[in-house]
Amino acid sequence: MVGPAPSPLTSDVRLRDVAEGDLLIFFDDQLDPDATQIAAFPARDSHAFMAHWTKILADETITKKTIIFDGQVAGNIVCWEQFGERLVGYWIGKHYWGKGVATAALAAFLGHVQARPLYAHIAKHNIASIRVLEKCGFTIFGAARDAPDAGCEQIEEYVLKLRATE
Repeated sequence: MVGPAPSPLTSDVRLRDVAEGDLLIFFDDQLDPDATQIAAFPARDSHAFMAHWTKILADETITKKTIIFDGQVAGNIVCWEQFGERLVGYWIGKHYWGKGVATAALAAFLGHVQARPLYAHIAKHNIASIRVLEKCGFTIFGAARDAPDAGCEQIEEYVLKLRATE
């Protein structure tokens, strides 16, 4: 799959392995009320957040990367298996929204993950993430009622299911 060509805004997006020091930035990013509303995913408290990321970091079947933009931690991107599907998810710090960071990061990440098909479940009102996924070759193939994992307060949201097959 060929991703979009880097634009001047996103030419400095790169991925690297997650470092322990990144977790505090990830934690702060997921506390933003606008971000949690758009993602339809509740913020975790410090203990739950760190426990969740400790499991992610220890699981070698999960591909996880820190997104760097202009030399700064801009977010994270992860691929994991759940209910027989390989899922992709990302979280971009609000300061980096609208700069093409998510699109460039996802395009680069797709080169790190060879498994196909890949899936993403996105809240139907999260138009920006739907566009990011579509730009990177994902197509909408359905909708479902979904809820965050059991470690979080349950927020039910209709989600669009997107899939990349190339």
